[in-house]
Amino acid sequence: MTDQTTTPDKAATDIEPDLRNRLTLTAVGQTYSSGSDEVVALAPTDLTIDPGEFVCLVGPSGCGKTTLLQIIAGFLEPTSGTVMMGSTHVRGPSPDRGVVFQAPTLYPWMSVRGNVEFGPRSRGVGKAQRREMADTMLETVGLTGFGDRRPYELSGGMQQRAQIARVLVNNPRIILMDEPYGALDPLTRERLQVELLSLWRRERKTVIFVTHSVEEAVFLSTRVLVMSARPGRVIIDRRIELPGDGPEVVRSPAVIATSEFQQLKLELAEAIYAAHG
Repeated sequence: MTDQTTTPDKAATDIEPDLRNRLTLTAVGQTYSSGSDEVVALAPTDLTIDPGEFVCLVGPSGCGKTTLLQIIAGFLEPTSGTVMMGSTHVRGPSPDRGVVFQAPTLYPWMSVRGNVEFGPRSRGVGKAQRREMADTMLETVGLTGFGDRRPYELSGGMQQRAQIARVLVNNPRIILMDEPYGALDPLTRERLQVELLSLWRRERKTVIFVTHSVEEAVFLSTRVLVMSARPGRVIIDRRIELPGDGPEVVRSPAVIATSEFQQLKLELAEAIYAAHG
């Protein structure tokens, strides 16, 4: 397989690009210092993601996927380059960029509803309004009736739904997800993948999703970015179109059995294998 970046077509979505919500990375790189040594984790990277895209990042371990996500989130300042949300320079975390981590980061002393209300409460939203907002989000993620529970009373999959609700209640422009289903059993993972696609179709948010699973990347995304081994760089930028895709269609797990899906999976897996050297 040729190691080169290809330009994707317009994302498989009926949303017209909105320049205010377009994410643009220009020559973004990251180098870590350890004593007298320097490690280049991310080579200078140019990337544009339009509103409504569902982009998956895949690649070998240590290739810079999480580093890139943390830079976009504003948790990490790049050593070179710029990150822009529309015309705004990203210089730190913001509710505009909600993050869902691999392990749910819910406060155990709060109820599930209290966790979802945390963002609106921090912004000074009144009690009645933030309760209504939280209950709406809990319904959106399928947790109606669980608002008064503590996080430890929920299964792992339900905790991840609660974490997603806590992000969505802030109405972010981009949702960043760092291997959110990596620790779940296969059946729960498959169910949450379908639920996430359904949620993405309804909410029309931009999603950037880090995963080690090529199958998960192909199933979820409208676009897959394959990163090389360190120093990480994007070597494949691939639009994903599967049988039955449409503006209002949520993919079924049955699509995994199609020849088109298997061909895309093989193509990307070979690219990752080649990138690993």
